[in-house]
Amino acid sequence: MSDEVTCWLAQTALPLNFLTAGESTADLQPLKKVLDGVRIVGLGEATHGTREFFQLKHRLLEFLVTELGFSALAMEASASAAPDVDAYVRHGVGDAAQVLDGLGFWTWRTHEVLAMIEWMRDYNRGRQEDRKVRFIGIDPQQCSSSLAVIDSFLHRTAPDRATGLLSPLRVLATAYPGSRPDPQRRLVLDAEEVLAYLRKLGPDAADALRHAQVLVRAADLVTRARHHADPEQTVFAARDRYMADAVGTILEDPSAKVALWAHNGHITKSRHGGAVPALGQHLHSRYGDAYYALGLLFGSGAFRARRIWPGPWSRPRSSAAVTNRIGPARPGTIEAQLATANPGNHLVDLRSAVDAPRAVQAWLNGRHGTRTFGAMVPRWTYRFNLSPSSLAEEYDGLAYIAVSSGSRPLRIS
Repeated sequence: MSDEVTCWLAQTALPLNFLTAGESTADLQPLKKVLDGVRIVGLGEATHGTREFFQLKHRLLEFLVTELGFSALAMEASASAAPDVDAYVRHGVGDAAQVLDGLGFWTWRTHEVLAMIEWMRDYNRGRQEDRKVRFIGIDPQQCSSSLAVIDSFLHRTAPDRATGLLSPLRVLATAYPGSRPDPQRRLVLDAEEVLAYLRKLGPDAADALRHAQVLVRAADLVTRARHHADPEQTVFAARDRYMADAVGTILEDPSAKVALWAHNGHITKSRHGGAVPALGQHLHSRYGDAYYALGLLFGSGAFRARRIWPGPWSRPRSSAAVTNRIGPARPGTIEAQLATANPGNHLVDLRSAVDAPRAVQAWLNGRHGTRTFGAMVPRWTYRFNLSPSSLAEEYDGLAYIAVSSGSRPLRIS
């Protein structure tokens, strides 16, 4: 890497004085100019189990809401169960830990995410309804709540139809995307039958109807193949498209501004893995520079994830999340370059590179290795995994966290 690149990164960096919410926002003030005209800020993460990522995203959400007028948090979390979280943050209904647990994602069942949910509740307390910040799940996975809502509605209004309509769909409560590939899409047809029936019942079925739409999307994901000659027909492409559509629904309100919480692989403006159009690519295509993709990277430390055993006997979804340790990034990686230029926690606005020297432009447009870990990692070899990334294509900004530690799991009684 050239000295010009290192110098530009060092001069452009916005040091982060704090990672936790509730502190002075003096260090974040330059973001007001950076985010002028932006309606969606994608808050990424290189792992689903880094405490500091979650803390920083909580802090950035607080800043976006209190100083830039953002009105919603859209999260890579169950669209089915999220209304219970929204009811808590807006009206204090239920228990914070219980509604968080109801999302069904172990990745979010942490003290850090709970603290953010409780901050949202505190912020909303006493405010007018149209000034409250909302919580919205955008992922069609984990739809047992939708099954329960529709079941209750049908038993009240059409008990003779409830069992017949919902029996084929019960599997959606536990099935995950790509787990039941079916070219005939029978589950989708069954879900569409429920949707068509509810549409005939008028405005009283509005809530059940919304949940039925979730079931149709969930059924589509469950029955899609993980691999296909056309990558856009895979379950991965459909999932990101549905999540983008969910964000688009929020933005139908012209006053809405959305903080979007998802993995770096989803918030990127490019194609995830080089093939599948990512959530962020859909948003960038639809909204242009009104979408800002902020990737979160780290230097060294640890993170939580489930480990995959090699071989066909692997059952990663039933394994426990454990702490995975990792040393400093290898030379030549994006993380190593960021650490060389500024070893502390900081932000870099890549949109400001429009006037940067040619060497910087070439580096941003080149492809370099970067770390990316999801909810599962391969046992033993995860430390060596790198994905090629072109910063100019994928992100508008980066946040670098020098040391990562594992998120703290929340024990639900």
